[in-house]
Amino acid sequence: MDKVQAFGKNFSASFTPFAARTQQYVKEQLGQAEDKTQLPPDYIELEKRVDALKKVHTTLLQVTSQYTNEAYDYPNNLRESFNDLGRTVSEKVSLLSAATSPAEAQAALTAPPSAKPQPKTFSHALARASLNGSHILSADHSGAGEDPLSTALEKFAIASEKVGEARLAQDAQIQSRFLAGWSTTLNTNLMFAQRARKAVENSRLSLDATKAKAKSGPAFSLPGQQPKNGLEDHEISEEARAQIEQAEDEFVGQTEEAVGVMKNVLDTPEPLRNLADLIAAQLEYHKKAYEILSELAPVVDQLQVEQEVRRHETSDF
Repeated sequence: MDKVQAFGKNFSASFTPFAARTQQYVKEQLGQAEDKTQLPPDYIELEKRVDALKKVHTTLLQVTSQYTNEAYDYPNNLRESFNDLGRTVSEKVSLLSAATSPAEAQAALTAPPSAKPQPKTFSHALARASLNGSHILSADHSGAGEDPLSTALEKFAIASEKVGEARLAQDAQIQSRFLAGWSTTLNTNLMFAQRARKAVENSRLSLDATKAKAKSGPAFSLPGQQPKNGLEDHEISEEARAQIEQAEDEFVGQTEEAVGVMKNVLDTPEPLRNLADLIAAQLEYHKKAYEILSELAPVVDQLQVEQEVRRHETSDF
């Protein structure tokens, strides 16, 4: 019986403040609350800045989360077979170079996979399409030497696969050094700030509820005077004043703590550092792509020049 009574007291002690806060909140929403404790302007400004930071994180993460999807630039209308995705372009080129007959060349393109399926990125798909095109042209080429377009497509295929691998490396860097950091800020740091703000709001509601309770009830009036509803500040009992002071202390303490938490979230250099890592990853990817294509471009240009020369020589005869 004692345990039941103790539980009842504990439950009542925890429920009563909640009920008082809820009642105060409802009164404020209905416009029935006479007094509402105002938060300091500096605190409200911090809240606005935290809300802006949260919105920025949410919006940018919605876009950059695509870096976790390998196929974010893979053509939607493309349908590649299991054999297409079986081996890397470099492996297929090596097998093709060792082929001594059209049948062996075809077998090289359709060789069973040596590992997991190849990546589904635009650059990898472009590489596979280019290599298949190179094989088709070389298989039907009956003239002397190699078909120049076939040769160029094979080289382009190898380069495109390298660009695709560089893109995957970029994505991995962004996932670990940007997405992880910004997700932590959103789901941890900003969440702590939200909880601290909620504690401030609860303590503010409790304070105003305590004030309203202390002032409620009929006030003292002399005989023949109209009875008054509600007490003036100087008519509040000492016990009620003590309760108000305690609620005020709680409110001030929670506000100071929330200010510290919000300032910490706003002042941390992590988001900016994470953004720098995102830019660095993109820069490295585009730099590698530039280097790969810069090496390929003069080779293809030379093949074009040689083809033009041969065409003119042939037309002279």
